[in-house]
Amino acid sequence: MPSCPQCHQPTDTQSIRCPHCNLVLKAYGHPGITLHRAKAGESLCTQCTYHLDDTCNFPQRPTARECTLYQPMSTLDSGANLMAAPPQFDGTWFRTNLVWFILAGLLLLSLLIALT
Repeated sequence: MPSCPQCHQPTDTQSIRCPHCNLVLKAYGHPGITLHRAKAGESLCTQCTYHLDDTCNFPQRPTARECTLYQPMSTLDSGANLMAAPPQFDGTWFRTNLVWFILAGLLLLSLLIALT
């Protein structure tokens, strides 16, 4: 069970506000999205992977104190470089464009037959 970042009392994962100190735990209008908060005197951006790879488009960047998209750098492998990470192949792009591969293969086959 998670605890409140302010009073450190246990809270339900579905609660929007802490029942003990009334701190908002979820984003307004989006009760399923967790609202991350920075510690006093800090910014979330300095510890976020989106800031590291420069894909963040949050208006309060680089001094955001609250964010719903925050991904801590600790989720990365130690010493990992986001820009050097190879793309993961899961086959969805190939399955999506399978028709084009079949058409290209038929075109190549008919060209080979025509040349012989």
